[in-house]
Amino acid sequence: MSKRQEKSTILKRAKRYGAVGGKLSGVVAKAATQRLLGIAVDQSTEAKALRAALGGLKGPLLKIAQILGTIPDALPEQYVQELRQLQSNAPSMGWVFVKRRMQGELGPDWQTQFREFGQVAAHAASLGQVHRAITKTGDDVACKLQYPDMQSAVDADLQQLKIILGIYKNIHGGVDTADVYAEVTDRLREELDYTREAKHMALFAHMLRDEAMVHIPKFYPDLSTPRLLTMQWLDGKRVLDFKDAKQSVRDTIARNMFRAWYVPFYHYGVIHGDPHLGNYTLRDDLSVNLLDYGCVRVFPSTFVKGVLDLYLAIRDDKPDLAVAAYQAWGFKNLTKELIAVLNLWARFLYGPILQDKVVDIAEHNAGKAGQVVAQRVHAELKRIGGVRPPREFVFMDRAAVGLGSVFIHLRSKLNWHQMFGELNAQFDAQKLAKAQGAALKTVGL
Repeated sequence: MSKRQEKSTILKRAKRYGAVGGKLSGVVAKAATQRLLGIAVDQSTEAKALRAALGGLKGPLLKIAQILGTIPDALPEQYVQELRQLQSNAPSMGWVFVKRRMQGELGPDWQTQFREFGQVAAHAASLGQVHRAITKTGDDVACKLQYPDMQSAVDADLQQLKIILGIYKNIHGGVDTADVYAEVTDRLREELDYTREAKHMALFAHMLRDEAMVHIPKFYPDLSTPRLLTMQWLDGKRVLDFKDAKQSVRDTIARNMFRAWYVPFYHYGVIHGDPHLGNYTLRDDLSVNLLDYGCVRVFPSTFVKGVLDLYLAIRDDKPDLAVAAYQAWGFKNLTKELIAVLNLWARFLYGPILQDKVVDIAEHNAGKAGQVVAQRVHAELKRIGGVRPPREFVFMDRAAVGLGSVFIHLRSKLNWHQMFGELNAQFDAQKLAKAQGAALKTVGL
């Protein structure tokens, strides 16, 4: 990087610090002053102020806020409710700017490499936008183009993330968010590397190669760079387009989604860490198009075994096995009280698969069941001195809850116990580790 480029990057980052930090500092200062003076604080009011401070910002911080809003106990429930309402409002780049960015990625003759290229973005998100195009050979493709200066914006926003987490840790207590921050940092920085995302896409194609009801887009390396990802355009309808379909249709979709997400995890120790409704579309035969691979997490086989061991511990009331499971996940300083609190959340998450019967997933989550459990867990954690969730746990929990929300939207009624058992009937940690190693080597990860 030249001195001129370095100076420009520093200035942009400093400007970002000012924009974000100025908004957040007011929220933090007010909350801290009220508590110092012994004034009772309404968390819902405080949370609304935080959302108002973040709502006018664009780019990575919104993505961070949305992530935090889906990680149980990363923030109080009042904060979560407000952050979930944030929507990425990054404006799409205009055509003149797009042409300049594409020239920077593919060279001055980039337009000759396409038969057609949509001037208006088909989708715009926090870190980039997607344009539909047709290659010279007639292939229908999606070109995912990263916004400029995203590295500077991410670095600046990650620094400000500490302020958000600091509000919780220093004022509310209950959960030490150090590893939450570390995990979000690593995953968000990985999302900027489209070369890595292409490898993730190839990894899922390998892992799901025998799943006829799941589709992974083809990658076009000659039309891609670390900041431009060109892949096959997959036509499909939104998941929510089927929320009022007949029960059998909704159940088929849920079953296909279940396998799209859990086959990679239980057979290879890999998860798709962003089960957002916008990352899936459905074909006419109800098969699933899996579209985004920026947030992918690879776990050791011991972690996956811990997930199964905890299920058995909860089902069969085996406290020692629960301890082994939490230790495998990386929890430290486990006491009987802490294990009892963690088991509260585990029983809720594992609820649909504990009984060999058809379970109405919406009924399991009737009313505010999840919120009630989360509030109780948080109160108990605070009472016993808090907990530090290991970083491996962060996106696993987030993804499980996110996928569960998809099933709730579909109001699915399935025998989740049998589906879970089919995937894990012959689980072998050594076999998983071997399969994972081979798969990662195949795609160059």
